Amino acid sequence: MVASPELISPKSSRVSAARRLGKRNFRGKERLFLAEGPQAVREAAAAATDKATLVELFATVEAADRYADIVGEARAAGARLHLADEDVIADISTTVTPQGLVGVCRFIDTSFDGILAAKPKLVAVLAHVRDPGNAGTVLRCADAAGADAVVLTDASVDLYNPKCVRASVGSLFHLPVAVGVPVERAVQGLKDAGVRILAADGAGEDDLDDELDKGTMGTPSAWVFGNEAWGLPEETRALADAVVRVPIHGRAESLNLATAAAVCLYASARAQRAAGGCRSVTPS
Repeated sequence: MVASPELISPKSSRVSAARRLGKRNFRGKERLFLAEGPQAVREAAAAATDKATLVELFATVEAADRYADIVGEARAAGARLHLADEDVIADISTTVTPQGLVGVCRFIDTSFDGILAAKPKLVAVLAHVRDPGNAGTVLRCADAAGADAVVLTDASVDLYNPKCVRASVGSLFHLPVAVGVPVERAVQGLKDAGVRILAADGAGEDDLDDELDKGTMGTPSAWVFGNEAWGLPEETRALADAVVRVPIHGRAESLNLATAAAVCLYASARAQRAAGGCRSVTPS
C-alpha cells in the first residue's frame, strides 16, 4: 500500500503550477505540458530524450496502487511523485472523468531540419488542422503506420493541447514531431530531401487506388492533410506533386480527416514495404 496523500489542498503551489498548464500561454512559457492517464504517463516515462521527459507525476493513492508498475517506471525515470486526493487530481485534470494519474512533461518537439537530416520516407504534414482531437488522432495513425515523422504547420493546432495529447494515446512520445513550420517551408524542405508530396483532398485529380495500381506509392512520400471543414487551400494544393482523393465506393458523402489520414498513410506504408519499395519487409 502507498502512504496517505501528500497534497491535500488544490491551493498547493505545485498543484497551481500544474493547473496552469491547461492554458497554452503557460505551456509555452514553462515549456511543459500535461499527460493524463496511465498510457500517456507510461509512454512519457519511457520516452528516450536527452533529458527525462516526465518531470512530475500526480497520482491518487488508489491509482498509485492500481498502476504501481507505471509509478515505479516514472520514479525510475526521475519524476517527482506527488500523492494527492481526488479533488487535487480533478483540479489539475482537463478530463471529465480523470483516471488518477497526471504527468507534467517537458516539451519534446524536434526541429524540422533534424527530421530532414534523418532522410524520412513517410511523413504526415498537418496544414491548417485546427481540431486538437483530429491532430492527435492523425499523429496516432502516423505512428501506427510506421511514419518517420509528423509536421504541424504554423497554422495548425497546438501540439500540447490536452485534447491533442489524449487523442494521440501515447504516440506523441514515439516519433519526431516538428511544430510551427510554414507550409511552404515544409513542402520545399521535404522535396529537396527527395520526398514526394501528396496532398490529400476529396476533390483531388488523382485517385488513391489508381496511384497504388500505377506503382507510384513506393517512393518516399509526405502526405499533406488540411483543415477539417474546408480542406486544403488552392495555394497549398499547388505545391504538391499530386493531389490525391480517397475513393468513395459507397454512398458516404466523405471521410473525416483522421479516417482519410489512416487510409492514405497505410497505403503508402504498404506500398513502401512491398517488393521494390523504399522500406524493407518487417520481419515476422
